[in-house]
Amino acid sequence: MSGLAQPPGRFRAVAGATLSDAHVQGALEQATDRLRGGRLEQWAALTGIEELRTRAHEARMRVIDDLDAHVARFREAAEARGARTFVAATAADANAYVVDVCRRRGAQLAAKSKSMLSEEIGLNGALEAAGVRTVETDLGEYILQLAGEHPVHIIVPSIEKTAADVAELLTRAGGEPVPPELEALARAARAQLRETFLHADVGITGANFGVSETGSICLVTNEGNGRFVSSLPPVHVVLIGMERLVADLADLALLLRLLARSATGQALSTYTTLLTGPCRPGELDGPEELHIVIVDNGRSRLVGGRYREMLACIRCGACLNVCPVYRKAGGRAYSDVYSGPMGAVLVPLLAGIGNAPALPHASSLCGACTEACPVKIPLHELLLELRRDLVEQKVAPARERAAFALWSLAWSSPLGYRLSTALARRALPLAARTGPGRAWGAGRALPRLRRRYRDGR
Repeated sequence: MSGLAQPPGRFRAVAGATLSDAHVQGALEQATDRLRGGRLEQWAALTGIEELRTRAHEARMRVIDDLDAHVARFREAAEARGARTFVAATAADANAYVVDVCRRRGAQLAAKSKSMLSEEIGLNGALEAAGVRTVETDLGEYILQLAGEHPVHIIVPSIEKTAADVAELLTRAGGEPVPPELEALARAARAQLRETFLHADVGITGANFGVSETGSICLVTNEGNGRFVSSLPPVHVVLIGMERLVADLADLALLLRLLARSATGQALSTYTTLLTGPCRPGELDGPEELHIVIVDNGRSRLVGGRYREMLACIRCGACLNVCPVYRKAGGRAYSDVYSGPMGAVLVPLLAGIGNAPALPHASSLCGACTEACPVKIPLHELLLELRRDLVEQKVAPARERAAFALWSLAWSSPLGYRLSTALARRALPLAARTGPGRAWGAGRALPRLRRRYRDGR
């Protein structure tokens, strides 16, 4: 499960380092404030936003609750239009298929558009091991590839980088000074990537949606690289999670109304592209071969279970931009792939809760993520369910389980509640400074608990 499993102690260690880095804190605050503000402005301009969110949730769940049928329908439609499809049960299966496509074509250079799924399965490493040089062409992903780092935000992968950081990386890559100005940075990146677009043997993209009705894939980007990668190389490989299917074009239109507004604060992204099959006879552009790799990698285990709603996620990133934990801890603390509230739920589900035990606790349970989700996924409730799983599966430490069991027992009767709170009035401030809670209490001034709270006083 490449990139998903989380070493013990990672979240606390990385979050602590991020909290003490004023440079990263400033970049995070500025970017998430801008993205959150754009979403609120766009939602306010929509008529009946709650009705749209409800309809979007229903559209997603119709597919999730009949997923096998939609996968079959999508494959039939795509293959009828000349595409080749493959269902990959695991990350290894997906990587092996893509590597085989590259080997059969004698590919030496692959141009990639942004794909979080490719990060999940570790595709770049598999291609490099097979002798295929892989270049990220999304600006944010290209910056991180130059830096040797992983994405820290599912929409703005290099959100923690400032213009000065990017200028330094592009200067090093191109050998010529690049000023830290947006136009100059974009111009330098285009110049460095131009040869990749022109000479790539294989283009690899993700897909925001696949349409069961038509076998089409939908790419939503704000850069032209997605269209270059999907049309210039002779072979186009698409990676799509099996849950990213929509029933028909009407449902696609509904979700597109919410995706860009929730992600970047735009009514519609600059490039919204529908691709159906490879190049046909008489057409001037498009790939000779189109391969669509439909990835399971643990998703089918969630269908029909209590976590099935997590499969409805459309990867807009809205939950990250409102989460007080993400906004301070940063994306590196979660995993090398998915971060924020959606990552705190999805990573334990895909990697196994024992491989990411800290993530269900990476939340204040304020509910801001659920409120921001355009498809109404109850993220904070799913995090609570995962915390229960930590206890039931005995992943949580025995001392922690015993402490909560005693707490539950004490508060199960009025007398126990009164006695425990009376003790807490005296012991809590001391425990927060010297006891097991000292790490949490450091830097916090805890008020003394009041004897009673009555009549608003």
